Amino acid sequence: MILGAIADDVTGATDLASLINRADRAVLLSFGVPDRPLPPADALIIATKSRMAPVEEAKTTALQAARYLMGAGTAQLFFKYCSTFDSTERGNIGPVTEALMGELGVDMTLACPTYPAYARTVYQGHLFVGAQPLAESSMRHHPLTPMTDSNLVRFLQHQCQGRVGLCPLQAVEEGAGAIKALVARRQEAGERILIADAILDRHIATLAAAAADMPLATGGAALGGALAAQQPSTRGVRKGAQSSGKGPVALLSGSCSAATMVQVKNAIEFVPSRPLDPIRLIANGPSEIAAVLDWACDRARHGDFLIYSTAESALIKDVQAELGVERAGALLEDAFGEIASGLARAGLRRFVVAGGETSGAVIRALKIRTLSFGDELDPGVPWTYSIEPDGYVFALKSGNFGSPDFFRRAIA
Repeated sequence: MILGAIADDVTGATDLASLINRADRAVLLSFGVPDRPLPPADALIIATKSRMAPVEEAKTTALQAARYLMGAGTAQLFFKYCSTFDSTERGNIGPVTEALMGELGVDMTLACPTYPAYARTVYQGHLFVGAQPLAESSMRHHPLTPMTDSNLVRFLQHQCQGRVGLCPLQAVEEGAGAIKALVARRQEAGERILIADAILDRHIATLAAAAADMPLATGGAALGGALAAQQPSTRGVRKGAQSSGKGPVALLSGSCSAATMVQVKNAIEFVPSRPLDPIRLIANGPSEIAAVLDWACDRARHGDFLIYSTAESALIKDVQAELGVERAGALLEDAFGEIASGLARAGLRRFVVAGGETSGAVIRALKIRTLSFGDELDPGVPWTYSIEPDGYVFALKSGNFGSPDFFRRAIA
């Protein structure tokens, strides 16, 4: 196996799988550590729910995944996180990276979230979203992981015990050999994780070449895809069955990102839609979920529909103030999971889901264990097909991803 990857959420895992699949490498995605043999593949990604988990839980989950992947014979481990470096000052990117380094007995690794296709770039250790520094973008107001520091060297150092340094763009421009020489010098100086500058796809390719012999690398999907693509395919299935399935599409949106808010606003204009109101969930509990589910099953008799909790950050903060951040998030995740289960019992098999936490809730509720991959709906958002159990079709979208007409294209 060329690459064994650990992703900190579901949509990040599908994003990485999409790039590996695009390079015509066989890839499978497992939700949680597998407990049975899987079909052979060039890459296996284990999706976790560690992005927002308590630090110790996130570390334990990642180590369990790493031990499985190493036992399965992977040549290299890759820890995948979001291209906007979604985390808090406590973690979990730094603590998980250091736990994996300790498990593998390595003293140095690279960290690069750059994703040129989505204009996420790193220069002088600072992360940019388009032309804006991260801390001046919409991520500054993210309700779960507000990113208020664009300097990733400084930000990651808050999470780490070892020293964090920089692999500057000058070294990347000079090539893989220059990066390897810099890594050796920085390691000798006592640094343990280097934030790597990268602006263009060719910088990602150079970093992948430099990291080819590293037991562990970390970063966004672009780097993980480049690591897999530089190695020849050895075995396994290619793209999943291309059947689009039959019946209506359930559009479920729990993300509060700026991109998803635009997509939901556009979708409301052409598809029957109903909000999943957290205030009503607090007040009415199961009866509110039952009402939404009854509405959805009725709509499904006529075609596609949208259920969304996507809202402006001010409203979300009001709910968080009343319930607390963790309870507010769990309330909506559980509700989406129950709704997805009810829809599946009614015979629906096609789901388009926006938001990493929401996607994870739907996958868990439907007891999906393994996915194969087909063509991309949007960059980083592939169509996926369930292997265990068979018969489901999904598009699982990170909140920040997708074009403004994403939902229209999904049901087209």
